[in-house]
Amino acid sequence: MTDDDRVFKALADPTRRFLLDLLFERDGRTLSELESGLEMTRFGVMKHLKVLEEAGLVVARRSGREKLHFLNPVPIRLIHDRWIDKYTERQVSALADLKAELENDA
Repeated sequence: MTDDDRVFKALADPTRRFLLDLLFERDGRTLSELESGLEMTRFGVMKHLKVLEEAGLVVARRSGREKLHFLNPVPIRLIHDRWIDKYTERQVSALADLKAELENDA
């Protein structure tokens, strides 16, 4: 499985996207904090976090007895650059050409 595959797999699940949104709002959350926003078992949240960590979207760091979870947006940016940017470039270019053509006609 490639890195892109892991990121797409991780982003495919709404619970994992919700966890990423929570970390985007405030980084450095514990498992207990993350689990309080979900109606699932602690073990279920841990499984989702493991998938996010394997995709590189979440990084965990120990702080004393707690394990803090942090968002790593880099893999999402790489997906954006690879899979989204190249498909929007043509449309942006076409709009710029259309704007220039309309301004020249005026």
